[in-house]
Amino acid sequence: MIDRIFLEHPRHVDESYLEHAAFAGKFSATLLLAAMAAAVHAVIPCLFEKTASRIVAGLYAKTHNRGQ
Repeated sequence: MIDRIFLEHPRHVDESYLEHAAFAGKFSATLLLAAMAAAVHAVIPCLFEKTASRIVAGLYAKTHNRGQ
């Protein structure tokens, strides 16, 4: 049960638990930056015009083939 909950997915993407935790933490922080840029852009449209979409595209490029 512990293996399935904590280790199965990291193993599937060829990472240890701690490597996966670090990757997911950085991914989360980067998404937070994208969300903040989008929020500022919503109020002041001339700022961060492509920032959020560029960040999301970069994250997708890093993750779309993981575990295959």
